[in-house]
Amino acid sequence: MFITPRLRLAPDHTRIQFMRGRIMGLVISAVLSTISVGLFFYPGLHLGIDFSGGVIMEIRTDGPADFGKIRAALAAEHMPEQGVQRFGDDSSILIRLSAQPTEAATQQAVTRVRAALDKAMPGSRVVRTDAVGASVSKELFRNGLLALGISLVMILIYIWFRFEWQFAVGAVVTLILDITKAIGFLAITRIDFDLVMVAAILTVLGYSTNDKVVVYDRVRENLRKYKTMPLRALIDLSINETLNRTLGTSMTVFLASLPLALFGSESISGFAWVMLFGIVVGTSSSIFIAAPILLFLGENRLRRDTAPPVPKAEAAEQP
Repeated sequence: MFITPRLRLAPDHTRIQFMRGRIMGLVISAVLSTISVGLFFYPGLHLGIDFSGGVIMEIRTDGPADFGKIRAALAAEHMPEQGVQRFGDDSSILIRLSAQPTEAATQQAVTRVRAALDKAMPGSRVVRTDAVGASVSKELFRNGLLALGISLVMILIYIWFRFEWQFAVGAVVTLILDITKAIGFLAITRIDFDLVMVAAILTVLGYSTNDKVVVYDRVRENLRKYKTMPLRALIDLSINETLNRTLGTSMTVFLASLPLALFGSESISGFAWVMLFGIVVGTSSSIFIAAPILLFLGENRLRRDTAPPVPKAEAAEQP
């Protein structure tokens, strides 16, 4: 009887000295996060309808859509469209309009768009219409940022109670850096930043937190097990011991999200791309950011009560 060996993404007894690259990891992360913050201000995020307000109409045409005719028809109706784009196949399009001051004005705008489409693409039909007012969009944007802030505070409290404060500070600083990189990714890719993206970032935060807790748990266990081992060597040992689990979990989530990113609808695809980016960033940050921060903060503190015990014979001889 043959037993098939388990797939190991990292060989057993791996002894990679990750902390040798701690300075470079922190510098690269700081540079990327700084660039991401700059991208947040310019060119900024491409706000979705949830946060910017406006009207989105999904249209299905008889045959391939002619975008030139559609834009010309909208211009003839004096409709200042903010975007006309393909949505799925060649016969599905999305038309985005700016926010209207009143509900009556919104209905009028939708009617004029339908009239323009009847002239440009006869036989086209409106599949759905979504409208969000300016005041509602501002409230949604504020609540979305509030949700991100509260999640960070709750993570800080959770890790602070579960571990020492050095662990909590390292985790939260790392998560903030992860969020800034995700914001930079959204700014570069021009994926609509809406409530779906807030959910994606919160999901990435949860995944990244779990990954860091796994590493931190092993560090805490090894602090009790190896009383005299230097903290740098102990952190390297802990990362190597959890490497297979970290890579296995990351690979599983990555492979599950990849088909959604490639073949999903617009909103699902954007969610999946942010997840894929967050998995790579969250996994690498657990090793090259969270662990080095813990080393810097805990080198002279986490070992304060771990001095080797004095043998009884020597203790009896001491006055």
